[in-house]
Order: sequence, then structure tokens, then C-alpha cells
Amino acid sequence: MLIKKGAEANLYLEERFGRRVIIKRRLAKKYRIPELDNELRTYRTIHEAQIIHRAKEAGVPTPIILLIDISRKEIVMEYIHGRRIKEVLEEASSKERENICREIGRLIGKLHSNGIIHGDLTTSNMILTSDNRIVLIDFGLSEQTKELEARGVDLHLMRRCLQSSHYSHAEEAFEAIMKGYSEIVGEKETLNVLDKIKDIEKRGRYISGR
Repeated sequence: MLIKKGAEANLYLEERFGRRVIIKRRLAKKYRIPELDNELRTYRTIHEAQIIHRAKEAGVPTPIILLIDISRKEIVMEYIHGRRIKEVLEEASSKERENICREIGRLIGKLHSNGIIHGDLTTSNMILTSDNRIVLIDFGLSEQTKELEARGVDLHLMRRCLQSSHYSHAEEAFEAIMKGYSEIVGEKETLNVLDKIKDIEKRGRYISGR
């Protein structure tokens, strides 16, 4: 059953191996040269699966990958039961929201300290399970780098998500995220990233104001 159509891939919910699974299938692009399209989709399928595995090794909860089908450009992974953080934050108490956001910050810190950039840090790509784990999903835009610019962009996108989807709690939520982040990467690196976020925001205002 198709549950989400994306620009690069579709998501399907199916029964396989006696369990519910998510299938992420990368779509062929007719505007690309067929050989290049096949190469790109193969690379991105393998790359995403590798990043998900590395994130798990770094201590970040991610879906378990059950199968990679290169011929069909598919990743078959476990279906995560739970609620999206986007929904949870709006109903949570102030203390619950702080605890959730600090844990999000710790998870992002673990990614970044292991050279993993998620690329699409939004509260829609985080699921709170019944045992209170936060599972990160959708690593389709991820990359492997420790560059300060990339880390700043990752957290800048997180901040923009909070401002657009959780505007009444955005500042306190982002502050809690950065506290959790600091617990993992340290105060000095956190200050460097915050400075880079400010720089990115200034550049955005300059471009939009031209």
C-alpha cells in the first residue's frame, strides 16, 4: 500500500517476513540518461542503507534494514510503531517537551560526532515509540562529513522546522535541543555550531532582502 509519494522515492507499507515493513523504492527519472539514472538510484539506495547502519552503530535508534534490493532500487526496513514527534510536541507538557527535545539534541550530537549529517531534520522524521525511544527515519538526504558548515545547516533546518511547525514553543525547544547536543559534542563545539547557524541565518536574510 502506497503511503507516501516523494520526489525521489515512494514509501509502501506491506507485509513481508511475517511482519509489517516499510519499502522505500527510488523512482526512475525519464529526464535522465537511463544509464546515469540507474547509477544514481543504485548509489543513493546503497548510501542511505549504509548511513542508517552507521547511525545505529553511533547509538542512534533507526529502523532495522531487512533487505536491500539493488535491482528494484528498494530498501526494505522495519515499520516503526509510534507517533511522530511533530504531533507529540504539540500535546506535551513543558517538562515533557524539554525532555524530548534534549534527547533529540543528544541524538543529533551522536550523528554529528560520528560524521553523519541527516539532511532533513524535521519533527516529521522522528518517531516516539511506546517504550519512549526516539527513532530517526528518512536518511535520503544524508551525507558523511564533519564539516562545520554541514552541521550548521543540519541544525538550522531543525530550527526552521520548529519555527514553522511549533512556533509557540520554537525557541525553548531549540534551546533544549542545543543543551542535549552540548552533552554529546561539548560546549566548545556547540558554540562553534551556534555561531555557524547565526552566519547561515544572516546569509539567508541578505539573499531574501536583495
